[in-house]
Amino acid sequence: MSENSSPTTAALPIAVVGAGPIGLAAAAHLLERGLEPLVLEAGPSAASAVRAWGHVRLFSAWSELVDPAAARLLEPTGWTRPEAKRYPTGAEWAVLYLQPLADALGAHMRYNTTVTGAARRGRDRIVDSGREDQPFTLHTSDADGTQARLSVRAIIDATGTFTSPNPLGSDGLPAAGEHTHRDRITYLAPDTADSAVAARHAGRRTAVVGSGHSALTALLSLAELAKDEPGTRAVWVLRRGAVGNAFGGGESDELPARGALGLRAKEAVTAGHIEVVQGFRTERVEDTAGQLVLVADDGRRIEELDHIIGLTGFRPDHSWQSELRLTLDERLQAPVKLAPLIDPNQHSCGTVYPHGANELGHHEEGVYLVGMKSYGRAPTFLAMTGYEQVRSVAAALAGDHEAAARVELTLPDTGVCGGAGLFDDPDAAQSEGGCCAAPAPTLLSIGIGAPAPASGGC
Repeated sequence: MSENSSPTTAALPIAVVGAGPIGLAAAAHLLERGLEPLVLEAGPSAASAVRAWGHVRLFSAWSELVDPAAARLLEPTGWTRPEAKRYPTGAEWAVLYLQPLADALGAHMRYNTTVTGAARRGRDRIVDSGREDQPFTLHTSDADGTQARLSVRAIIDATGTFTSPNPLGSDGLPAAGEHTHRDRITYLAPDTADSAVAARHAGRRTAVVGSGHSALTALLSLAELAKDEPGTRAVWVLRRGAVGNAFGGGESDELPARGALGLRAKEAVTAGHIEVVQGFRTERVEDTAGQLVLVADDGRRIEELDHIIGLTGFRPDHSWQSELRLTLDERLQAPVKLAPLIDPNQHSCGTVYPHGANELGHHEEGVYLVGMKSYGRAPTFLAMTGYEQVRSVAAALAGDHEAAARVELTLPDTGVCGGAGLFDDPDAAQSEGGCCAAPAPTLLSIGIGAPAPASGGC
């Protein structure tokens, strides 16, 4: 029992919002502690977000994707642990591990339930009197529109950031015209094995906006499609003034699969399959004679586009938590104690120290942001770090503060950074060494001989 929990409140379940990998792991750890989890998932099955990018292969092997408490819950069910050294796709992660874990949680799961609000019972954000003695009330809406109120002892928010992609606009707001032309703008790396998706890009010119690994994945998918569909062209639109470290660490990358992704992307650019436009900060999206045009804040234009893929990162959605007293960093929108540890200006995925309940807590005792959402706008999340987060949070909620403060994770040289990647060999051997910290920015010119140059140039 936590220090401020009354006997009545302590008997209530602990809400875990989101049935992704970290939310399900949180539920497993709570059960091991003798606590009752109630997992609320907006989708019809576990891992809805993971399934949405199920065609993409992860950077991490199975050995780093299974939470220890989850494995202990699964083993008596006859579950077969996947081969440790293999790299699964998102779909495999969901089907072979996450859904079986949700099934093992049984009655603790509730699907098609969207949390629309959270507050202290009878207390809005400004009321102090008796606040900590009250349980939390969750407002929910089911798939059929039925609304309900649930009383819970604590809230573990594992909803992630996947449903809140960053817009194209370089100032963090949607570019002018972005909503108007949303029928030709997507925010997910394309699954070109899907005939409908392939048809959208085949023989056409697509701009991919973003510098991360999702952008590289999208570009390589389009480059592969071009081999079978002549006229398929990709334009890589970078806000940064130079490609720099966007290709990653290559053979010395601490995540071998991620390094392979960067090497393939670099080869595609060098071969002229991908056109590169650098230093382009999108201000507007226009339509000229039926084709899209990206317009930068300096007036440069990328014309004759059929489709735009925005892969500029994600951000957390705190709208349903407006009546809770969250303590968030003003820049990253992450818990204020965690923010200095994950600041992407100073840290890569391999330099974030394992952390737990102390760094994830807020002024509102009993509320924890975990997983991708805990990182706010920082892109450096590792799945294994998330598993350590929820181990610590479960210990804190059980009153075992010594275990909550203890670090029980030794990070390997690999992990899931930014969620997913794409590479050739699922059984690729791991390499040693490397660092994914960003070097100082420099200007880099690339001769690419692109199939169709953008009017804005590089």
